[in-house]
Amino acid sequence: MGVPSLPQTSFNYANINLPAHFTINNPDFGNISRLDNTPNNNQISDAGATLGRVLFYDKRLSANDTTACASCHLQENGFSDPRQLSVGFDGGLTGRHSMSLANAAYYENGRFFWDERADTLEDQVLLPIQDSVEMGMDLDDLEVKLTATSFYGELFDDAFGSTDVTSERISLALAQFVRSMVSFESKFDEGFDNGGDFNPNGVFTAEEELGRQLFFSNNNGPNCDACHETAAMILDQPRNNGLDANTNADQGTGGGRFKSPSLRNIAVTAPYMHDGRFGTLEEVVEHYNSGIQDHPQLANQLQQNGQPEQLNLSQAEMNALVAFMETLTDESFLTDPKFSDPFED
Repeated sequence: MGVPSLPQTSFNYANINLPAHFTINNPDFGNISRLDNTPNNNQISDAGATLGRVLFYDKRLSANDTTACASCHLQENGFSDPRQLSVGFDGGLTGRHSMSLANAAYYENGRFFWDERADTLEDQVLLPIQDSVEMGMDLDDLEVKLTATSFYGELFDDAFGSTDVTSERISLALAQFVRSMVSFESKFDEGFDNGGDFNPNGVFTAEEELGRQLFFSNNNGPNCDACHETAAMILDQPRNNGLDANTNADQGTGGGRFKSPSLRNIAVTAPYMHDGRFGTLEEVVEHYNSGIQDHPQLANQLQQNGQPEQLNLSQAEMNALVAFMETLTDESFLTDPKFSDPFED
């Protein structure tokens, strides 16, 4: 497992220079900053997020030193898992797909997991560590293990002012690192001017621009942004999106409703949905185009007059929607060394 290789001067996590469309109240996209779920008692610091980065990639957090948080959340895949179900420390499979972590800070109600069973990100990050399938680690044993690991004392001291290793501090540091994963340098972002207004001015191809217009169409169109809100492209609350008429097998938060991650980097986070049933964006668009199932709890945005509303788009329009979603890919985010594995050579 080795020792992490860290820069002499810490990466910048605490004071990111976000563009205006992330920090102001935009009349077309809303106010992203007001959605920030960072608690007052766990503001991001460079030292805290650095510790979080090391913990995120350290396989010592699992019972048999084989699995890290990053094993199921890969940077090149937008911090999601390319497998339909993730493989745990002892070879077992998770019950749901591992969702993307990008822009997790901007889910307003601050709850986590597909079924929102964790009240906060600070609660969430400890649960996979203890899960009998995922990492299988007892928190008391983890504290002992990390205390005995040579480099952690200094990292905890830098982050919290003493070398004490506690599960609470592990939680705080991991949450800081995850919240620092803000994606804001995609082709889509290039379409915004310095004042935070969207003026693509030739940034998009004709197909991408058609997809953008469809995505944000308020009348006689998909109106995707009714659920995927602001330029962060993140769901405002769990919803039933008509995957199944019968959701008894997995109720999610209740009634087949599920939380959804940000659409940022969606083109590299396949497969899709809580169970990873769709392998491509084309399949996802086809679901909304013709496959929405009737359900008593179906989201209002997906029905008309009490019935599922199929989009009935042309093939060219479906292709355009996919082309637009591909503009949300942020290569800088996917390759940024501050989010990378510090244990790699």
